[in-house]
Amino acid sequence: MLHCSVSILTNKKTMGQKKILKEKVREAFKQKRRLAAPLVGFPGLQITGSSIKLAQQNYIEHVKVINEIVKRFQPDAVFPLMDLAVEANAIGLNTQFPIDDSATVIPEELSIEQLEKLSDLDITADARVVCYVETIKRMADNLPQSILKGSYVAGPYTLAALILGAENAAMATITNPDKLNAVCEFSRNIILQYVKSLINAGAQLICVLEPSAAMLGPDEFSKFSANHVSNIVEYCNANETDTIYHICGNTTHLVEIMKNTGVDALSLDSKEVGVNLKEIAEITNDEVVLIGNINPTGKILSGTPDEIRIETSELLKEMNNYENFILSTGCDLPQEVPLENIDAFVSTGRKFRID
Repeated sequence: MLHCSVSILTNKKTMGQKKILKEKVREAFKQKRRLAAPLVGFPGLQITGSSIKLAQQNYIEHVKVINEIVKRFQPDAVFPLMDLAVEANAIGLNTQFPIDDSATVIPEELSIEQLEKLSDLDITADARVVCYVETIKRMADNLPQSILKGSYVAGPYTLAALILGAENAAMATITNPDKLNAVCEFSRNIILQYVKSLINAGAQLICVLEPSAAMLGPDEFSKFSANHVSNIVEYCNANETDTIYHICGNTTHLVEIMKNTGVDALSLDSKEVGVNLKEIAEITNDEVVLIGNINPTGKILSGTPDEIRIETSELLKEMNNYENFILSTGCDLPQEVPLENIDAFVSTGRKFRID
């Protein structure tokens, strides 16, 4: 079994920080309005003129992007640029950094013995981890208190798939589940180091990104993702920090398992991939907040502001009777999404009133 230095114990919290996501959602519902929190990290680069590489490796530039996003869109929650390669890079995996695209990890299947040697690695000293932690610290210190400050971390199975290679990880669910589970355990402990640093920097929301787990069946998903995410949730709960589980694609068959990890919210993809948010609201019965689910590569990318207003209004009306809902996008928006379309999305959410 692999071990790491992070234990699930309460750590020092940022002054005044507490779990408030559900409280804010309930309060908005009582006021007959909705919270609006589009995932707009990459489009924010249009405002500052920065590149993805520069913003993700220079926290001053990164903070400029976040500040401009808040200034223009006034979201109810804001996240840094989505980046699935932070933890992988921090354990020494070969990572490439294109100027205007997300980082790419070159898989190199590490043995259990190699992972054992990395178990005591302090990833908080990694430059990219430091960059993201410093970004969160400045967000927490300088953004309005009314805006929730969140951060992304890779999910345990997704990090394991980066270590082993996506195809090898998928095959290992059948051919070598014990090894895969050991790699997922290692990944979880590495992620927990990052989570601890983000919480201590002031993150109020930790969003676990598990895109690689979308193709797993329920049993495999429970074993290689959800069981490990439950440990991350336990740590966050002990530190009064809200948690979000995000998986791209159609996760309808996984929603019950995702919910049972104890997370506070589920961030779900669009109806175009098969996610019916209203049906999921019936299944979850207000136990978790549902975040979503405008198609990030649909009309908001290629349509007009009027089309966005119509699409957003339809979603809001569909979710009218459900308290546990935050208006958002199904995933992080592409960099080239027109800013006026995001304006239309947010303004429609702001003006909508629950019947």
